Amino acid sequence: MARMNYEIILAPEAAQDLKRLKAHDRAEVKDALERHLRHEPKKVSKSRIKRLRGLSHPQYRSRVGEIRVFYDITGNRVEVLAIVPKSEAATWLEEMGG
Repeated sequence: MARMNYEIILAPEAAQDLKRLKAHDRAEVKDALERHLRHEPKKVSKSRIKRLRGLSHPQYRSRVGEIRVFYDITGNRVEVLAIVPKSEAATWLEEMGG
């Protein structure tokens, strides 16, 4: 059975977040989006993808080195809501999580 490809959509805020990253981090995040979220965005793992409990959004958090990517999945679309450094992740969730 062919794997479904997900469409990755960056929310405007996430696109801005991506632009703010250093080139190396930006490349790493883009690579992770393609490698993990394009095909298996729901595949939770201890080290990489976590389903966020108790929130309607964001539904998931992906870890890319010291960067955290928060996203929702609707059908075959992955909407990236934010791309933030680990140090800002808790604050972002408190303010934006729902």
